[in-house]
Amino acid sequence: MTIRTIDVRERVMAKNDEIARTTRERLAGACVPALNLVSSPGSGKTTLLERTVKQLGEELAVAVVTGDVQTRNDADRIARYTDRLVQAVVTNGACHLDARQVATALDAIDLHATRLLFIENVGNLVCPASWDLGETAKVVLFSVTEGEDKPLKYPRMFQVARYVVFTKVDLLPHLAFDVELATRYVRQVNPTLQVLRVSALTGEGMQDWFDLLRSLAPAGQTA
Repeated sequence: MTIRTIDVRERVMAKNDEIARTTRERLAGACVPALNLVSSPGSGKTTLLERTVKQLGEELAVAVVTGDVQTRNDADRIARYTDRLVQAVVTNGACHLDARQVATALDAIDLHATRLLFIENVGNLVCPASWDLGETAKVVLFSVTEGEDKPLKYPRMFQVARYVVFTKVDLLPHLAFDVELATRYVRQVNPTLQVLRVSALTGEGMQDWFDLLRSLAPAGQTA
């Protein structure tokens, strides 16, 4: 007699991946690329989104879904810079967004009037690495106020990401952070990662970020 034990996590992950596949197909059908922003807490996801939506929100017909553990503060901050709906998902303690939450949030978004979707995940470099949301790519924000060895400590997140954005680079003159060493660690974990350096506060490097977003957003979509 053969016995196989299926734990609860396996069933939950299988269902999540099924929903994520449907979401990915839904977004592809509407020609909307989705970027899943992930990072440690306090790395600057919301500040980067504020500046991005303020600068490119109308040009790229940006939609935003934010995830937070207990509040909708991030959504409120971003909503100040756009007339479009900003969807707030409160996880009530969960350390990540899941595919069902994102799929439900998309029900209130007119994807045919959207060219680019941002998903701001919960601040955590462990849990979100394992949860597919149906996104086009994960973007890891790596603050220069953190340790250079972050990619070595949390390799899974950097392995599944497509882009790394060093944030708060305006602080580099005041820190001992070695950005070149951190970049080597990034490449060590995932040689294919595209790396950018930005300061959403001063604007340094933001043009490179904006150019990337413009290259991802499909042409010809109406806002």
